Amino acid sequence: MSRLFFVLLKLLTTFVILGAGLWGIGLLLFRLNGTVAIVGAIGFGLAALAGLVGIWTGALRLPLGFAAVFIGLLGWWNGMVPSHDRDWIPELARLPEIAREGDRLTVTNLRHFRWRTEADYDQHWETRSYDLTQIEGADLFLSYWSGEAIAHLLVSFTFKDALPLTFSIEVRREKGEEWSALAGFFRSYEMAYVAADERDLVGLRSNARKEDVRLFRLATTPAQARDVLLAYAQDVNRLAKQPRWYNTLTTNCTTVVYHLVGSVAPGWTFSLPLDPRVLLSGYLPGYLQRIGAVRQDIPLDELVRQAHIGEKARGLSLDDPQFSAKIREGVPTGRP
Repeated sequence: MSRLFFVLLKLLTTFVILGAGLWGIGLLLFRLNGTVAIVGAIGFGLAALAGLVGIWTGALRLPLGFAAVFIGLLGWWNGMVPSHDRDWIPELARLPEIAREGDRLTVTNLRHFRWRTEADYDQHWETRSYDLTQIEGADLFLSYWSGEAIAHLLVSFTFKDALPLTFSIEVRREKGEEWSALAGFFRSYEMAYVAADERDLVGLRSNARKEDVRLFRLATTPAQARDVLLAYAQDVNRLAKQPRWYNTLTTNCTTVVYHLVGSVAPGWTFSLPLDPRVLLSGYLPGYLQRIGAVRQDIPLDELVRQAHIGEKARGLSLDDPQFSAKIREGVPTGRP
């Protein structure tokens, strides 16, 4: 029995060292540059290999040595501090802030760029006010750019007396910095909120980038939409004061929204169970239908078919004040 225990312990330790080794190699490759990154990653990989050899040969000084190196790497990791003070790309140069006075929200640094192409645009930032008593509901956009598994998520709040207010959670890139999903695991990017007009956020993806944009009207009551909007407002302001790392898995455009909605969902007519589709955001429509957040009386395939608004949006001018109303034509409402 004791022999089996030690074998299992060795196997467990092996998996721990393998995981730590792969994580450390990734960290060094993505957070260091050039030759230093390669040499550091090779050296750390050799230290992990030595630790594995030591586990199975009884040379305990080898895994202990790897543990010391790994602890040092963790210290470096924990010392990384996100910042708002970098040379950001223009479209993410400003973070929104939201002030509340009674039932009125005032959004500063609301983005309303006029996009001709992704690289050709007019910059415009605004301050807009919204009356919480006039909120009607919330809608969700999914923008697909590569296959069906992953999509970017936008949440838009609709009002009786104002254009929709739309939020996007973005990787806040510096000028000249490229996006890498793998780098996003290693504190390579800060997170940003964008508060914007739909002609900006939806138009950028449907018209400038030619992505496959789909719109789902949510079955939220005005009270539920108000709750979620206020949760957004609180987190938008928190981020404006305290920078935060983006993480490809845990702090992204879907998981942040999941936690925001979950923070106000108790007592609602639907709950938010954890589901793999929260991570595989392209499959969110099935999850939303499962929990009753979109129409359940329409087959999912048909709901998705009617959700495609990309071509419709590309046929509209991004200067059209009726853009939001027109892209919703023919899209099923949130409730029968």
